[in-house]
Amino acid sequence: MFELPISLIPGTNDIALLSVMVGLPNSGGHFERKIAGISTVTLRGFKDGTRDLSQELWTYQIGLLGEMSTIYSDVGFISVNWTSSSTPNPPLTWYKAVIDVPDGDEPVILDLSSMGKGQAWINGEHIGRYWISFLAPLGDCSKCDYRGNYSLHKCATNCGQPSQTLYHVPRSWLRPTGNLLVLFEETGGDPSKVSLLTRSIDSVCAHAFETHPPSIQSWQKTKVNSEVLRENVEPSLQLDCSVGRRISSIKFASFGNPKGVCGNFMKGTCHSVESEKAVEKACLGQHGCSITNSPKEFGGDACVGTVKSLAVEATCS
Repeated sequence: MFELPISLIPGTNDIALLSVMVGLPNSGGHFERKIAGISTVTLRGFKDGTRDLSQELWTYQIGLLGEMSTIYSDVGFISVNWTSSSTPNPPLTWYKAVIDVPDGDEPVILDLSSMGKGQAWINGEHIGRYWISFLAPLGDCSKCDYRGNYSLHKCATNCGQPSQTLYHVPRSWLRPTGNLLVLFEETGGDPSKVSLLTRSIDSVCAHAFETHPPSIQSWQKTKVNSEVLRENVEPSLQLDCSVGRRISSIKFASFGNPKGVCGNFMKGTCHSVESEKAVEKACLGQHGCSITNSPKEFGGDACVGTVKSLAVEATCS
């Protein structure tokens, strides 16, 4: 319940309420019985008691004036007066800043870890919504066992942390200098700590199984009768470095039944000794490479009857 002292004048008074509905549950059992948003409005302090305004005739308007005026764009932002805020972390506030892009070709990310909940734009392009203040339950992130009945807290990760704090900004949206960054903060945050960073990708990895579907490039149409031809129906593993980088070394390569995840691969009970040599031949010195996930690429079938996969981790420089 939210209460706020107000001042009324004799005669007719206009009451305007601003509410935020985005982010509330919109599915699930007995959803029709869930109550969301403003449901009851009362005025207290009258001599004749409390007055319930819930059943009065209310008008409803969706959106904000800032959105309608597109104040997040190069043209719209000059239509309003921007002032410095003396209140720390005020809710329901628009912020703007003019920033330059970091040098280089690496991917650009926006760090919003100091904010609460809202939306972000850069040069009029909508980066998306953020909700940093919504944290995962504390729980126990040290154990993981999927056996038994399902539980919401099974195999939890990032306990007590937000689901995302870094947001990708395509370089095609950016100018070398003078980029307009606009934030609409709903709950209160510290925009002075927002930063634009680059992320350097030093290694790439992938894990492809024999049972994976083949690449879509393996299906082609002939020009004569538009028949679909399958040139290579076997799945493949694809590696790509970022712009300006090439594969300089192979950290791990195993065709068989490797285990683990990217950055922590391990050989399994089945392993082709030709794995590393075959991957190096296909990938070293290349910006990207594709390797067919087939025993013939690795000197034969090292373990007949076993569903095999190819796991590779490579260094980009």
